[in-house]
Amino acid sequence: MIRTARAANTRPARFLGSSILALGLALSGPALAQQDDIITAHGVSSFGELKYPEGFDHFDYVNPDAPEGGEMSIWAFGTFDSLTPFILKGNAAAMSSVFYDSLLTGTLDEPDSMYGLLASSVEYPESREWIVFHMRPEAKFRDGSPVTADDVVFSFNTLVEKGLPALRVQFKDITNAEALDDRTVKFTFNPDGPLRELLMTAGSLPVFSKAYYDTRDFAESSLEPPMGSGQYDLLSVDPGRSVAYKRRDDYWGKDLPVNVGQNNFDVLRVEYFADYTTAFEAFKGGAYTYREEYQSKIWATGYDFPATQDGTIKVETLPDGRPAGTQGFFFNLRRDKFADPRLREAIGLAFNFEWSNESLFYGLYDRTDSFWENSPTLQASGMPSDAELALLEPIREHIPETVFTEDAYVPPVSSPDDLADRGSLRRAGRLLNEAGWTVGDDGYRYKDGQRLTIEMLNDSPSFDRIINPYIDNLRRLGVEATANRVDAAEAQERQKNFDYDIVTLRFAMSQTPGDELRSVFGSDTADVPGSANISGLKNDGVDQLIRIVADAQSRDEMTVAVHALDRVLRALHIWVPQFYKGVHNIAYLDVYDRPSDTPPAQGLGNMSIWWWDDAKADALRAAGKL
Repeated sequence: MIRTARAANTRPARFLGSSILALGLALSGPALAQQDDIITAHGVSSFGELKYPEGFDHFDYVNPDAPEGGEMSIWAFGTFDSLTPFILKGNAAAMSSVFYDSLLTGTLDEPDSMYGLLASSVEYPESREWIVFHMRPEAKFRDGSPVTADDVVFSFNTLVEKGLPALRVQFKDITNAEALDDRTVKFTFNPDGPLRELLMTAGSLPVFSKAYYDTRDFAESSLEPPMGSGQYDLLSVDPGRSVAYKRRDDYWGKDLPVNVGQNNFDVLRVEYFADYTTAFEAFKGGAYTYREEYQSKIWATGYDFPATQDGTIKVETLPDGRPAGTQGFFFNLRRDKFADPRLREAIGLAFNFEWSNESLFYGLYDRTDSFWENSPTLQASGMPSDAELALLEPIREHIPETVFTEDAYVPPVSSPDDLADRGSLRRAGRLLNEAGWTVGDDGYRYKDGQRLTIEMLNDSPSFDRIINPYIDNLRRLGVEATANRVDAAEAQERQKNFDYDIVTLRFAMSQTPGDELRSVFGSDTADVPGSANISGLKNDGVDQLIRIVADAQSRDEMTVAVHALDRVLRALHIWVPQFYKGVHNIAYLDVYDRPSDTPPAQGLGNMSIWWWDDAKADALRAAGKL
């Protein structure tokens, strides 16, 4: 799964999981029944057995008696002009995948398992070279028509032919999808593909109505509510400004164990804003009811207003147990000037995180150094282990020698008192000289007669305060650096077409990484428009490590391979790592409740398990505050 957005200090993340739509170690007793070499089960797991047995009532972390009703409203940055999230054309509204169900769905307490949604059970061989889904006969689209195997096959073929180009890469090792009968569909996989992952890749396929698209072109963006089988339908849409979804009273899967205690709100609403400060002021004015704060200045100074003082709005900090992700300034390696890693490292040295944290962020952040930051088990550290070396030696010709001779790269600590840290800038200058970029008579750096120019693409006014000091340091080095702030629509188009030098983005990595890493770091996605390979990385060694991660047969094997991949990516300097916070800073109108038993750390900020509390709402109404 891949999901992205933009934000202020720390950006809402693009999530990378083992599938397109759902994140899914299995710990407890027998959950799989085996006949010969064919496994029959109610779900799939990458490693081991499923936690939840067949016939389970609900996931452990939900309140099965959670009341239903009320509204949850949030904000989104930028704009939208489409309700079609799986195509390149247009900018899809937030949450617009809510219309669709998939064959399987994930959980918050098992990072590598999925359970039946549209499918009641699965069959697959121990080799995992194919999987059969047995679909629920009660599954219906919004118009009452049944969800059939033909719809599943149509959905797969349509996404391959007309969907986002990156999906073709995601699905390339699914060699065939066929309807065995109305309720049975089979996916066959390339035996040389990442078989551990492909069961869940197929299971997370969003299912569309074939009949609906008989009279519509899937590749065209539209604001017409699509024909889905999911729990929500469109309530209202104001293009570029707001979108709202209403819960279907006739939703076919309301009482399924995977849905009990979840998605408890009658209405989900998203309000759009062009910048973060305006969005915050709108929250204070009651334009929406739930906000996760990503801007340190606002969090440190802005949440002392009447509604927080009298308890109308609650302010909380919740731990976030997920990997913090990979937020940074990403280089566009498709451009020749960024070919030399010494230049990229030099540009990274000009970013003074310690000064920014002290002067701009109120000391609320830590420096990111790993692509799996905030994950002690997956983040590389120190020198490579013997197990890592066994993976790294065969690809030695493709990766920096420092992978073998130095600790995993960590950005040096700069002075918090002086933006222009002299030690860092001197080292950066030496690296630029070594890369052939020397200072000319006019103070700028040149190589082969070409001046070194760098444009930083930005779509957020509130991010200017972070970029502009960085630009100042780059200019001290003789780099003609500029900050180009554009509107959200232009930024989205330029990112889709890789029209930038440097851009800020954040990816939140899965706790069970797999073949989806190709979409961010794989050579075969580097030139695919709209792909998540923002840096345009093409490296045979990285490609081989991704495959080893995806093919790992145990969590220990996977962890070793991720360590190796992490240290190689860091040594390549494809980004300038920024910063992170391992918590959710949230504020919300005091009309909500959530499970009293602590849910999984990665699920504390997940609103799908919260609910509307009528008693709290009535109290606010009585006080004239709602």
